[in-house]
Amino acid sequence: MAPDSATGSGPTARRLVLGSQLRRLREANGISREDAGYAIRGSGSKISRLELGRVGFKERDVADLLTLYGVTDEQERATFLDLVRRSNEPGWWHSFNDLIAPWFQDFVGLEESAARIQTYEIQFVPGLLQTERYARAVATQGRPEFTEEELDRRVRLRMQRQKLLHQPKGPRLWAVIDESVLHRPIGGVEVLREQIEHLLDVTALPTVTLQILPFELGRSGAEGAFTILRFAEPEIPDIVYLEHLCGALYLDKPDEVEVYSKVSHRLAVDAQTPEETRKTLKAALTRSW
Repeated sequence: MAPDSATGSGPTARRLVLGSQLRRLREANGISREDAGYAIRGSGSKISRLELGRVGFKERDVADLLTLYGVTDEQERATFLDLVRRSNEPGWWHSFNDLIAPWFQDFVGLEESAARIQTYEIQFVPGLLQTERYARAVATQGRPEFTEEELDRRVRLRMQRQKLLHQPKGPRLWAVIDESVLHRPIGGVEVLREQIEHLLDVTALPTVTLQILPFELGRSGAEGAFTILRFAEPEIPDIVYLEHLCGALYLDKPDEVEVYSKVSHRLAVDAQTPEETRKTLKAALTRSW
């Protein structure tokens, strides 16, 4: 059982696919995580991290695991080991590693590999839809220690992430934004006006669906912002991303993901349609500031 080539995916997705395939091989042979860990001079927890794609792979470890799991066909082994090498290739965001925390590096890799991104925001315009000036204003909030160079690079990182929406095989973005975001002049009135104009422009993209959750609905079923990442590869589970001040949570248990999926569906029903959303955006540009 050779792993999928994950040709169009980034290194994060390849790591997840490889980990999933190794788990299936281990379970098919009735081998415990502890015994597999012993075979590669590690522990059961190390096998767990490998199978979840949370850490990088070493070719020697994978070769030893394949032997333990009875994979002797040279072509099949070569396919696995080639995927190890490609999963260890640095992503395009590697040059920004000194700026971003490891937990966010994981998100950028998953975001790049996703087939569909569903996000709900209550305070800011989603990062994938921000203008440069709006992104800079968001980055400076409460962070006076950033130098101009650091700010420039953080904004460049965000702009680079947005290229996903213009790729032929890139992910589709479905975003619901609380209406209050359109009234919060982050960076000043002109920056917000420019941002709203940009939102109008991106609604014309075939890869973007945008909906506004109106004021009158009050509180939604979600307690805060969240993102659901869905993947084309059947080996990779849907992942819910929740960011907080000190890090982020990645939820991939089916029952947890199902809770957020149901909330996403409710938001899609309650929010304005994409066409109504365009009217709201146009009206926001004509109001007295």
